[in-house]
Amino acid sequence: MSSLLTAREVCQRLREAALGVLAFRLCETPSEAGLVAVDIEGWHLLLDFEGERLHHCEYARSPNGHEGALETWQRYGTDPVSLLSTWELTQMERLLAGIIKTVDQ
Repeated sequence: MSSLLTAREVCQRLREAALGVLAFRLCETPSEAGLVAVDIEGWHLLLDFEGERLHHCEYARSPNGHEGALETWQRYGTDPVSLLSTWELTQMERLLAGIIKTVDQ
C-alpha cells in the first residue's frame, strides 16, 4: 500500500468534520501567514485559510503516518478543498473562522 494520501482521502476527513461526524480542533498556528494547523481526530492538516476563505490544503498526515502535500495533488489536477461541495466548503470556512475567533479572544 502506498504511503501517499490522495486528495480524496483528505477531502473525506474535511467532509466528515464539516458534517460534525469527526471532531475538529485548531492546533498551533504556524508562523507563516494564512496557514492554520488543524487536527481532525488524529489527522493533521495544514490549511491555507485567509480572510475567512479556505483556499487549499498544503499538507496532510494520517494517524498511521501516511502523508500528502499540495504539490503532489496539483500534479493530478486537484487538491482536497477543491473536491468539497459548496455547502461543505462554507461549513469548513465557518468552523475555521469560529475557532480562530475564539482563540484570538
